[in-house]
Amino acid sequence: MSMQGPKTKAAFERASKVMPYGVNSNFRYWGDEDTLVVSRGEGAYVYDMDGKRYIDYRLGFGPIILGHGYEAVVKKVQDSIGDGTVFAWTTPLEIEVAERITRMCNVDKVRLTNTGSEATMHALRIARAHTNREKFIKFEGCYHGQADYFMFSTAGTNRRMLGSRRSPIAAAATSGIPHTISDYVISLPFNDFEMLEETIEAQWGDIAAVFVEPVLGNAAGIFPAPGYLEKIRELTEKYGIMMVFDEVKTGFRLANGGAQEYFGIQADLVTYAKAMGNGFPVAAIAGKEEVMMTIEPGAMAHGGTYSGNTVGVAAAAATLQILEEEPVIETINQRGQTLMDGMDRILTDADIPHVVTGAPTMFSLFIGGDEMPMDFRGYLKGDGDLYEAIAMELIERGVQPDSDGREPWFLCYALSEEDVAETLTVFEASVKAVKW
Repeated sequence: MSMQGPKTKAAFERASKVMPYGVNSNFRYWGDEDTLVVSRGEGAYVYDMDGKRYIDYRLGFGPIILGHGYEAVVKKVQDSIGDGTVFAWTTPLEIEVAERITRMCNVDKVRLTNTGSEATMHALRIARAHTNREKFIKFEGCYHGQADYFMFSTAGTNRRMLGSRRSPIAAAATSGIPHTISDYVISLPFNDFEMLEETIEAQWGDIAAVFVEPVLGNAAGIFPAPGYLEKIRELTEKYGIMMVFDEVKTGFRLANGGAQEYFGIQADLVTYAKAMGNGFPVAAIAGKEEVMMTIEPGAMAHGGTYSGNTVGVAAAAATLQILEEEPVIETINQRGQTLMDGMDRILTDADIPHVVTGAPTMFSLFIGGDEMPMDFRGYLKGDGDLYEAIAMELIERGVQPDSDGREPWFLCYALSEEDVAETLTVFEASVKAVKW
């Protein structure tokens, strides 16, 4: 059965005539019959072209922390852009946002940019410039944006492409990447203490950075094993390597201070985007004074015509102020924990092996096993087909997670207790429809 009503189908057909596959990001394409065209969002809901309402747990892949069209954010943007949007000079709003980030996240310096991909791209350059080394470590299943250097062994990689666990392969996740770029990428399984230590001790002189998503945002919200982030911090400090937290998804979502606050670990560099602007395009690179001051005019390049533009920065100013002044994360945590507990009970009653992974603000369901996966290889042992079947039943009934279990369920401040109750009712019906 197609997810598209007649108006949605007609709009998608129009889109397909002028955009490859009818979308502006491959992640939005679910096939010719199931790719939606959304007319609007409001609070915790999105509506397709036929007016069908969905409780939205994708939230634009995580940026919507407050709710769609959140009034205070929209008004701040509207009030600000009347005076212009791009000046090629610093504005008071940029200063305000940088001050909030340094205060909330316990960092020394901030540079603003536009997207998560830009933030991680610049962070890698800073790390290389600061250490005068070129290689970096990333972990299987982690996604750090669309730059060529990071598109290796991501969550879309086939298991066989990863190679042996003892000798992992940095597998290109897309066509179009020059083969020689893989020479600079060291791909390791997440949560493997021994391999991490062996690799760094053997190659530290070439390694500029260890990039890590503190929680695997594209691999079912897998958490670090106790002591693993601390081990990365210990080894990077010992060998003069930059520890880079990619907090594009966890920033301002796990806690006001992101994963650094949540786990009590301070990285050298941190990247932010998504939740910091409640859906508006804005991002940041932040970190320690000594490292960030490597961005010396005339010596190390960082720039962007739209970096610090009024639209994104006004949205960030409003969003961060609300996060500081209202119980946003506390409320979302309460709603999320209720969902996690309820889904756990429903799946247990249905005798479906599973584990609920992640944190209440961004959690996932690992279907097909009763042990917590510790890395991307472990996640791939689950039953992705069964998860997708349940997810598609949910979507048909008006509750919209991603159909791919690798993508977490994201929650927003606008999600009500009534929405949570409705979601659990629909979840139980969907599990029964698939199971029986």
